[in-house]
Amino acid sequence: MVYNVITAIIAYLIGSVNFSVILSKKMAGFDVREKGSGNAGTTNMLRSVGKKAAALTLICDVLKGVVAILIAMFIGWAFKVENQSLLVQIAGIAVVLGHTFPIFFGFKGGKGVATSLGILIMSNWQIGLICLVFGVLLIALTRMVSLGSCAAAVLFPVLTLFITDNYIVEQGSGYLIYSIILAVIVLFNHRSNIKRIMSGTENRISFNK
Repeated sequence: MVYNVITAIIAYLIGSVNFSVILSKKMAGFDVREKGSGNAGTTNMLRSVGKKAAALTLICDVLKGVVAILIAMFIGWAFKVENQSLLVQIAGIAVVLGHTFPIFFGFKGGKGVATSLGILIMSNWQIGLICLVFGVLLIALTRMVSLGSCAAAVLFPVLTLFITDNYIVEQGSGYLIYSIILAVIVLFNHRSNIKRIMSGTENRISFNK
């Protein structure tokens, strides 16, 4: 139990390091949450700061998910924790919650998509790759980042029902619940985008910029 709590705290603190806020202040002199959509994520960084800042934000946010899972694996190995699958799941959920509600930045963060991608790739590279390709294709076709992100989030728990190989640790009976929780967090964070998608008013990105 104590290792579960330690893993959750560490992962949450990692998630709470919001690189979009740090980079926007460093590179542009303002908090990205004060511009555009007000979201502390890659898309708003692209629109408000530029491509370089957006690329750096994306990489750093993905790495937060990767590092959180690696730390969970290390704790499980170092202390011979019996249920390492649970440690991975706790780390995944906690790091996304940290990204969404960062303690270092007034609990106002991003929507957790890039960090979730890092988690998926680490937890099961096959599922992560399928979700990434699916999401990118939808974004390319619709020019709506939110639609691709939400669709990939929904696809994640569906894939866990059919893919039983390539997990970083034994899949475990709670993995479906874990995937549903992560999907719900991402969808909740996109609730305003979902409303705009349904009303046909969602913002679209331009590939010409």
